[in-house]
Amino acid sequence: MAAPSDEEGAVGPRCHHRSTAMLDVPFLPFCAFLGTLGLLCVAMVGTWCQHWRGGFSLDGSSRTFNWHPVLMVTGLVVLYGAAALVYRIPNTWSGPKLPWKVLHGSLALGAFVLTVLGLAAVFCFHNSQGTPNMYSLHSWMGLGTVLLFSCQWAAGFGAFLLPWAPTWLRALYKPIHVFFGSTILMLSVASCMSGINEKLFFSLKNGTMEYKLLPAEAVFANTLGLLILIFGVLVVAALARPSWKRPDSDSPDSRQ
Repeated sequence: MAAPSDEEGAVGPRCHHRSTAMLDVPFLPFCAFLGTLGLLCVAMVGTWCQHWRGGFSLDGSSRTFNWHPVLMVTGLVVLYGAAALVYRIPNTWSGPKLPWKVLHGSLALGAFVLTVLGLAAVFCFHNSQGTPNMYSLHSWMGLGTVLLFSCQWAAGFGAFLLPWAPTWLRALYKPIHVFFGSTILMLSVASCMSGINEKLFFSLKNGTMEYKLLPAEAVFANTLGLLILIFGVLVVAALARPSWKRPDSDSPDSRQ
């Protein structure tokens, strides 16, 4: 059998390049879509708690609990996802990294504060109602995610923002920081989805509103869970996309 000519052999790479180009999505439109999706998740969890769960208060009742899903979705998923994507913005690829480090750390810190407030809301509700704490898989997963998040933030602050951290330590810790960043986001998504499901099982019990009958609240909350999952998957996909990663540089500015 005759060997393929150079022209025939080049057809494969050219077709592959064209198919890759067709699948290529500009970062900024993708980021705008992701931001819209994140805001939709926040709006939907707020609507769920306001319309079906009775609204919000600080009196220790179930309306105090309603702060928990809103703050966890806003902080642990949406704001955390925004913090993770800071270094994918093309404007961060040149010039000093310090302002972007501060922005990344500040967004993550804001997400952590909202998450702690969300935990305080659920513990306040449980304690006022005499409900045991930390007995479900959702609670174990959620608290473990928050503890891992706190360690991630503290380690990142010490390695990348404090001026006396040696270069070799930053280079050694960077892939670990990136890995656990994606891991924490997916754990956050899993915790939110399990929490939504758990709340529906606890709340929809009477004969006309049973969860298995799929009332309007169940459809709405399940849709919210799917949108949270899509948001998390898209953020992780953006973090893994090689063409959207900040190019490595040995310049003094990039090592700042």
